[in-house]
Amino acid sequence: MSKKRSDDYMGISRLKNKDSRQAIIQKLSEDFNLTPIIAEAFYSQFSQYYEEHANVHLCDGEIAYESVAADEPAGKHIRLTKKRNVRLKLIDLNSDLDVLANYGIAGVRRHRLARLTRQAYEQSALLSYEDLAMLLTTSPSTIKRDVQQLNREGKFIITRGSKLDMGPGLSHKTIIIDYYLKDYTFTEIERITNHSERSIKRYLSDFTQIITLYNQGFQKNQIRLITQRSDRLVREYLELYSSYSKQNNARLYALIHPQKADEDAKKKSVPKQVRGGRQNV
Repeated sequence: MSKKRSDDYMGISRLKNKDSRQAIIQKLSEDFNLTPIIAEAFYSQFSQYYEEHANVHLCDGEIAYESVAADEPAGKHIRLTKKRNVRLKLIDLNSDLDVLANYGIAGVRRHRLARLTRQAYEQSALLSYEDLAMLLTTSPSTIKRDVQQLNREGKFIITRGSKLDMGPGLSHKTIIIDYYLKDYTFTEIERITNHSERSIKRYLSDFTQIITLYNQGFQKNQIRLITQRSDRLVREYLELYSSYSKQNNARLYALIHPQKADEDAKKKSVPKQVRGGRQNV
C-alpha cells in the first residue's frame, strides 16, 4: 500500500478550522480586538466556566443552584464571592411524603431544609437563609426559626450564617468526633447530626492527622499551618484527644494506631523477647 499524501492534499487542516470552536474564537478575536492566541485562551476558560456552572445534568426532583463557596470569608460582598453550582434534591417523593403524612407541612419544610443544606455543604457550598427561603417558598425569618428548632433536636444545620458565626460552643466537627468515640455507629451519627457518612469520615481523617502530628512533636501553630485547619478546631481536637486517651478509648487507639489485617497473625508467629535477648518458651 502506498503512503497516503499529506493532510493538506485533502484540505484537512483547512476543514479543521471551520468548526464552531474556531468560529467562536474568530468572533472573540474580532469583537474584542484580541490576538488569535489570546482569543483561544479565553475560549478555553469560558468552556471551563460553562462546564462548572451551566452544563449540569439533573435527575428527577433536582435543581441546579448557584451558591457561595464554603471557603469564602465573612464580610465579602456577595457579588464578589466565589460561586459554586450545586445539585440539590428539592423534591424526594419517597421521604417527603412520609414526613408530610407524619409531621405536616412544617415538618416536610424542615426535612427539606436539612437535606438541601447538607447537600450544598457536601459540594463545598453554603446556602444562606435567603437562599433557603427562595427554594422553600417561605420567609427568611421562618427559615431561621426552623434552623433553631432543628438545632434543638440535635441536628447540625450548616448555613452561611451559622458557619461563619464562631460562637463559644464546640464546633459541629468536634461533636461528631465525640459521638464516634462514644461508639455511635455511622448510621446513628448521620441521623443525629444531618451529616453524610462521607463527611463524617472526612472529619475523622482530619482528626487523625492532627493527633498524629501532635504525637510527632509538632506545636499547635505548626499543626494549624500544615493542616490548614482553624486554631479553634485544632485546640478542640487536642482537648478531645487528651480526654479520651486517659480513658484508653478503643476507637481512638484504632484511629491513631491502624493495623493491617494480618498483623495480629504475624505477631502470634513471632516469639516474644525478654531482657538479654532470650526467647520466652
